Amino acid sequence: MMERKIKNIFVKGAISPAFIADSIAKHSTKKEIGGHSLFLGQVRNDELDGKLVSAIEYTAYEELALTQMEEIRSQIFIKHPLICMHVYQSLGLVKTGELCLYVFTSSAHRKAAIEACEEIVERLKQELPIWGREIFEDGTQQWKENK
Repeated sequence: MMERKIKNIFVKGAISPAFIADSIAKHSTKKEIGGHSLFLGQVRNDELDGKLVSAIEYTAYEELALTQMEEIRSQIFIKHPLICMHVYQSLGLVKTGELCLYVFTSSAHRKAAIEACEEIVERLKQELPIWGREIFEDGTQQWKENK
């Protein structure tokens, strides 16, 4: 049996709007798709102790994260009648206002795409070994807590 290649979800730096637009445009040839759902995670300038976040530096235990994401991907495809699923997570420095997470699901009908997209985002946040270090405008740093 041929082993399936594990998809790399990681992107160095911010995810560009042009990358997202191109990704969406490539799906116009798949005529069986009736609905897409997408989630875009953006770095916000939270204020903590009077200091504003200027960027987040993302790190991950990449090998484990990719294996876990492949397991999530398999489970989602079994649970939801999806046609396509794409997940991209930034590594490295992402400034406030820039995109750090892109989840894109497609199905024949909107409900499956929406439900799968939401489940992927929640599971990715809870289960994958990905961390963000908040960098403040004054140069100080702290590890981000997922809420």
